[in-house]
Amino acid sequence: MSYGYDLTPEELVEKDRQNLWHHLTQHKIFDSTEPTIIVEGKGCIIKDARGREFLDCVSGGVWCVNVGYGQESIAKAVYEQLKKMPYYALSAGNPPAIKLAEKLVSLLPGTAKSYISNSGSEANEKAFKMSRQYFRLKYPNKDKYKIIYRHRDYHGTTFAALSATGQDERRMGFEPLVPGFVGIPAAYCYRCSFGKSYPGCNMECARALEDVILSEGPDTVAAFIVEPITAGGGILVPQAEYFQVIQEICQKYEVLLILDEVVCGFGRTGKWFGHQHFDVSPDMITMAKGMASSYMPISATVCKPHIFEQFINDPADTFAYFRDISTYGGSAGSCTAALENIKIIEEQNLVERVKEMGNYLLESLKELAGFPVVGEIRGKGLFAGIELVEDRSTKVPVSEAYMGKLLSIIASQGVLVGRMNRSVPGFNNVVTMAPMYIVSKEELDRMVGAIKKALETVQR
Repeated sequence: MSYGYDLTPEELVEKDRQNLWHHLTQHKIFDSTEPTIIVEGKGCIIKDARGREFLDCVSGGVWCVNVGYGQESIAKAVYEQLKKMPYYALSAGNPPAIKLAEKLVSLLPGTAKSYISNSGSEANEKAFKMSRQYFRLKYPNKDKYKIIYRHRDYHGTTFAALSATGQDERRMGFEPLVPGFVGIPAAYCYRCSFGKSYPGCNMECARALEDVILSEGPDTVAAFIVEPITAGGGILVPQAEYFQVIQEICQKYEVLLILDEVVCGFGRTGKWFGHQHFDVSPDMITMAKGMASSYMPISATVCKPHIFEQFINDPADTFAYFRDISTYGGSAGSCTAALENIKIIEEQNLVERVKEMGNYLLESLKELAGFPVVGEIRGKGLFAGIELVEDRSTKVPVSEAYMGKLLSIIASQGVLVGRMNRSVPGFNNVVTMAPMYIVSKEELDRMVGAIKKALETVQR
């Protein structure tokens, strides 16, 4: 069976228009343009239905195909597992799930258990549910349930995850959201919410967490969720001591610290996990995208021993265990894909390679710093952003129309990069890059060159 590969480009386009609802897309545009249809990928290159090839510098569009396209060992491992046993609910174990849970705990010293589910949104939902039930089991007479999040961070599309997302345009139109979620300012030195300049500040962006905890009431706050490096909100890297302050505050008020590693996890920043760049030891860690490089859907919520132990109680107590299930969390094929993906990262030493190539990328991007429109270049590992402004002194952001033209010219050169899109009102002005771990220096040069040409071409 060809499953669509026997269709002509024209037939694919017509059937796409008739039947498929695209993500994050206003379909009115398909009245005058064709939907993009990707048919093939190899290494860092993808090909569309019309035969056009592109250098994919966003790892599958949403920063996830980290080991590149065409990894046969993952496909073969999944095939063999699906033949043997594709699925059984994770109320029972299966060998790949057991091995994967063991592997995740080994990569994250100090953790105890891995709860496997299906997506990054779902992994964060599990963390919220664990946090609330943890405190209701520990303190039956308290209602310690609120979740604090950080502006500009993104935690998913499901309702609780969206309620914890600090991007107003993502939330718009879906209100009312879930109650009990409260935000603090971003760790964003370029546009400091407190009018300070690092290092001449007191980490006000981190200490704002304590202000909110006290305002809400410490006995009502269960957890603080945060990305190690803000991803979709503009590639924001916090200062070195940021998480030290955060952790001290969380420990002071017995607030669980949840690190959302959905984007940063599995090597993207030049360490296995993004939080390992900082002096911090979270209570829970969520992960997804790079876990299997999106060869199969999978996510996990990993916790420290004290979290899991709160759920170990007398079986006669009907409600004293974690009452949750994820259907596809039981997929032995997905767990196999994750194990093989991690094996590739280890055997090819890709985390160290990301660090090396990331340094090369950030150094290469410096040649763009002379453009008046470039406000700031920032990143960590193979994860970088360029914030574009109308005026460097006022930092007025460029328009979304400008961003659209810029990316169109980059794409016309056969290179795909990303941008902030419908996230923060008036501030969707960051070009984003997340090349695959196997990217070559020549391909990075091609990407930087395409951005440079676009900056030279587009008029504000």
